[in-house]
Parts: sequence; structure tokens; C-alpha cells
Amino acid sequence: MWYAHNPGRRARQLLGDGAALLWIALWAAAALAAHQLAQLASQPAQRRPRIPLLGSSVDGALRGVAHAGDRIVSAAPAPQGPAAAQALAVLGAVTLFVIPVGLMLTVWLPRRLRWTRQAAAAQELASTEDGRELLALRALLRPLDELAATAELLPSAPGETPDQDLGVDPDLDLDVPPDPGPGSLAKGWREADPVVLDALADAELQRLGLRA
Repeated sequence: MWYAHNPGRRARQLLGDGAALLWIALWAAAALAAHQLAQLASQPAQRRPRIPLLGSSVDGALRGVAHAGDRIVSAAPAPQGPAAAQALAVLGAVTLFVIPVGLMLTVWLPRRLRWTRQAAAAQELASTEDGRELLALRALLRPLDELAATAELLPSAPGETPDQDLGVDPDLDLDVPPDPGPGSLAKGWREADPVVLDALADAELQRLGLRA
């Protein structure tokens, strides 16, 4: 899968993918424009057309650059001058595209692929009982504040037996922990408490933006 089930997570992924595609398109257009300008500079001065959508001052400045390119090309041996200029134009355009796009891909693409692998593995694990235990174990490695939030969702401390089942007067003031804490999650996982395992597995799925 490529996108999360959670609307917020999916929206962030869509924005990130759109920004990456826009970045690639902008640098592709810049590389194409640079290549066209280099080709314009390699043409004889009398054959150079006026560049559309540019004012006279910008057009004149670009023509000055083109004249400078004429002098560089004419300094090379006659058979190799135009070919070398074309090769440099292509090399410059490719470099202009590859460097910024490559830097972006080294940051963006590994993160997207890592999430895709994790989401696919989590969905597969969630379909089996043993897999959900592994998801619960993975959830136990999260920061303590996140574990505390997960523990607060539990209905009661794992492993506790109601006072009525023990034949104890419920009105007695017993020293029983009122609410489960992060430590009780580890205890519940060791004892294979189904309530704790489900809560931890669901928390791990939600962390990835998947449906519990």
C-alpha cells in the first residue's frame, strides 16, 4: 500500500508526494530551458530568433551571452566547436536536473518506501494472533508518554479480578491501583492478556495511520 487509512496521515502523504512531483517538474522545466538557451547560443547571430515572453532588455542580455558563447565556440577547432558546444549544453542540462532532484529523492524516497514496507508488514501481522503479539511488542518500545496514553484506554488493570468474584465486600477500602499505567502494559504482554495485546496492537497500527 502507498497511502495510510488515517485521513490526516494520508493528507500529509499526498501533500508530500505532490511537492516531490512539483519539484521534479520545475527542475525538468529549468533544465529544458537551459538546454534551449545553450542551443540558441550555439546558433549564428543572424539566425537567432527573438525569445518570446521576454522584454527587450532581457532578450538583449541573453543575446550578449550568446555572442560570448560564439567567441568560446570559435576559439575551438572548427570541426569540434559545434559538437563540443552541444555536448556541454546537454551535460549542463542533465546536471541541472539530476543534482537537485537527486538530493530530494535521497531524503523523500527512502522515508516513503520505509513506511510502505512497515504498513504492509503491519497489516499482514494484524491478521494473525501471533502477529498481533509482535505488534504489541513493537508498541511497547514507543516513548513512555505514548504508552501512558495507551494504558489510559484500558478498562481496568490487566489481570485484576473483580472483588465480587473473590467474595470480598466491594465497600472495603482495599489498596488496589486505581488505573493501569505503562508498567501494567508490559505485565499484560508477558501474561498474554488479550485486552492489553489488542490495545497495544491497535496503538501500533494507529501509529502507522492504519485501521485498527
